[in-house]
Amino acid sequence: MQGHPKVIECLVELLRGELSARDQYFIHSRQYEDLGLMRLYERMNHEMEEETQHADDILRRILFLQGRPDMRPHEFTPGEDVVDMLRKDLETEYRVQRNLKAAMALCEELADYTTRDILLRQLRDTEEDHTYWLEKQLGLIEKVGLENYLQAQMGEGQSG
Repeated sequence: MQGHPKVIECLVELLRGELSARDQYFIHSRQYEDLGLMRLYERMNHEMEEETQHADDILRRILFLQGRPDMRPHEFTPGEDVVDMLRKDLETEYRVQRNLKAAMALCEELADYTTRDILLRQLRDTEEDHTYWLEKQLGLIEKVGLENYLQAQMGEGQSG
């Protein structure tokens, strides 16, 4: 099926953004692991896997619409400490939300409701899961202090 060129172009940019987010979460998860912050490592490793799935869904849609994917992630700078990593991840999620909303509006305008629905699922995942979680983590640091927060992120087990 031949997709609308504007939708394909938009999807290609979304794909590059998802690949960038995946790579950012990849390095951050390994930084957390290196610091012994296993709960943060587990959560960010999970987010990396979700971004990979988002990228896969977009990639498959580009190919279905007979587009040419661009697998080059957008550039990013990893965080230097825990708070910086959390803030950069939150900024990434806000950017992804804006881009998904704009892409969904374009799909609506061009009557590509299947692509819009794929992006809507990703938007819900972004807004309801990761953005919410990141906002909570930064809020916890403000409430309990960085040292207490970091202590709670050590050890084994599922992250909250």
